[in-house]
Amino acid sequence: MTMLFDIAPEIGTAGIAAVVGFFLVFAAAAYIAFRVMNRTVRMALRMAIVAVILLIALAGSIYIYWSRTSSTSHPKPSPTRSR
Repeated sequence: MTMLFDIAPEIGTAGIAAVVGFFLVFAAAAYIAFRVMNRTVRMALRMAIVAVILLIALAGSIYIYWSRTSSTSHPKPSPTRSR
């Protein structure tokens, strides 16, 4: 039973759509955060907050993409000794 869960599927079209969707959700959150902050907040602080949100989105997207593709490129070697 554990052998079934050990193999990660290829990323494919749905996986790429999930990564792009993940990034777009955070990009929308960054845009909303930028617009909601009043003009009294300095522009540098507003841009820093937006940059942090986008950095988290980029790091998360890269991690999702990397974790889904790296596990399929190195399959487990089969045992060499026969019994």
